[in-house]
Amino acid sequence: MTSPEPPAVPEGMRPDAAATWPSAELIDSWLAYDVQLHPGEEAAVDPADPEAVAAARRFRDVLGRFASGVTVVTAISNGEPVGLTCQSFSSVSLDPPLVLFVPARTSRAWPAIQRSGRFCVNFLAEHQVDVSNQMASRGADKYAGLGWHPSAVTGSPVIEGSVAHVDCTIHAVHEAGDHWIVIGRVVDLQTDEADADPLLFFKGQYRTVR
Repeated sequence: MTSPEPPAVPEGMRPDAAATWPSAELIDSWLAYDVQLHPGEEAAVDPADPEAVAAARRFRDVLGRFASGVTVVTAISNGEPVGLTCQSFSSVSLDPPLVLFVPARTSRAWPAIQRSGRFCVNFLAEHQVDVSNQMASRGADKYAGLGWHPSAVTGSPVIEGSVAHVDCTIHAVHEAGDHWIVIGRVVDLQTDEADADPLLFFKGQYRTVR
């Protein structure tokens, strides 16, 4: 019996990122769409364990007091646009320019994004609640009716109407409990709708700055 060939890893990826690269068979067995609910997704907790349920509820309630922006992370994988809604995004470093986002292990979009080796983070505007919900759904076509164009450097989808976008290559991936910490190296960034207010998420609900 011949051993399966290792999955192709984009040139220049760090070893700690390449070590988490899923096999082609595993990637192809997943749909390129996310199973996350909405920003602030709930982790799986045994409903028969009241202490675990209470602890998870408190964790969500307390962390939900931290207001954040709402992003959609996009990529082109196997020639198709993929993406996920992500509340957990942050800048990391100025030199080199690094950012991070944190997808769930249950995300079906993340393996497809990882396979591409690049991604674009779109900062949603206050009028893009429907975009956030659509990209967080398990729908058959997340991009149905959604205007977008390829980013200048990686070709990842830039969602029309977003406040800004940050174009990245995957720099490193770290395991973190039931999530992955994905660090991207910024290769381009643009302000798109300079006058638009951002979409925010606070205490389990969408908000705006007003």
